[in-house]
Amino acid sequence: MLLAPGPDIAYLCPYMAITTSAKKAHRASLKKRVFNVRRKRVLLDTTKTARKAIVAGGKLTAESLSKAYQAIDKAAKRGIIKKNTAARKKSRLARALAAATKK
Repeated sequence: MLLAPGPDIAYLCPYMAITTSAKKAHRASLKKRVFNVRRKRVLLDTTKTARKAIVAGGKLTAESLSKAYQAIDKAAKRGIIKKNTAARKKSRLARALAAATKK
């Protein structure tokens, strides 16, 4: 549950930060969370679109695969997923494409 920052929020959350620096860090983490959730959603959506395109075997396969690779690389660069996880995801997409074109 995301709550709007304000002076009256402390009584709603018993684990609220006490020091000024901790409050500032908490505000910053909430802002970063919005971007991280958005990046993860883009990553999952593009990967799903690429998988569907591979299964369908349409013309958009190369384009959707490229967008998926871009989203995976960007998520790894920004620390949303780890480097090896990104490599594994890209490898599995490439294997799925190779298996689909082989048939």
